[in-house]
Amino acid sequence: MDVHSLLLAAPRGFCAGVDRAVLIVEKALEAYGAPVYVRHEIVHNKHVVETLRRKGAVFVEDETEVPEGAVIVFSAHGSPPEAFENSKALGHTLVDATCPLVTKVHQEARRYARDEMEIVMIGHAGHQEVIGTTGQAPDRIRLVETPDDVDALELEDPAKVTYITQTTLSMDETASVVQRLNERFPGLKQPKSDDICYATQNRQDAVKQLAERCDLVLVVGSQTSSNSKRLVEVSKDRSVPAYLIDDASEIDEAWFEEVGTVGLTSGASAPEVLVEQVIDWFKARGTQTVDTVMVVDEDVEFSMPSVLARKLQELSA
Repeated sequence: MDVHSLLLAAPRGFCAGVDRAVLIVEKALEAYGAPVYVRHEIVHNKHVVETLRRKGAVFVEDETEVPEGAVIVFSAHGSPPEAFENSKALGHTLVDATCPLVTKVHQEARRYARDEMEIVMIGHAGHQEVIGTTGQAPDRIRLVETPDDVDALELEDPAKVTYITQTTLSMDETASVVQRLNERFPGLKQPKSDDICYATQNRQDAVKQLAERCDLVLVVGSQTSSNSKRLVEVSKDRSVPAYLIDDASEIDEAWFEEVGTVGLTSGASAPEVLVEQVIDWFKARGTQTVDTVMVVDEDVEFSMPSVLARKLQELSA
């Protein structure tokens, strides 16, 4: 293997929404004691989930699996309204870790539904965020993934159409779908702001920079992570090979034949310790140069949910 240099993307790894969600589970365990139940994986990363499980978090797919009166945290991806209603009926202490940027899309969906708009959601079927968002207005939202899906749409009122997007998609990925929506529905109402989250876009922009300077890109993240998969696609779209790995144990030295420079980044739900392990893997095999490609400095922070903040305040009083 003759990889002589490693270029690290910045920003990479945890976004503010993921950072907040993981901290919420940790603080809930501190405030209420174990077990704390978590609806769905708090974020899509197996290492994060296993670490929290060892601390006393119990992950369930449905809130109805949680005992009456227990503490439950709803994941960062967002949940449909009926999940909240079920938890309230079961007397759960409910802590909502939904990313505020996902909550913004939920609010948009409900507002468009009140205005009796036909809502097209661009996203991946079965993804937890999509399930949570379509649940905000199930009778109004139609899901599409590709321009062909747009061609197949049959709407009751084609004159009153708008769209929303899954926050973890890429701008490049949605552009062709939005173009087809505009072609099919000339009166398409454009959203006031882009739904794709700042962190998703920043990490994609950083990979674009890496792709200009690297022979191959590695993305640290889980197969269940939508934003991590998008980073791989961004590199491949620029004709630079890319691989998604959970950690250093999944690296294959055969990938690096005739590769001198490797780019390294991580999805928004991947902890930095996994990136550090990959760096150590390369250093142990003779890679000497490790540089950072800085695209933008992120300083976004989100506050704790009020119910948890109050509990922590009571405990510290």
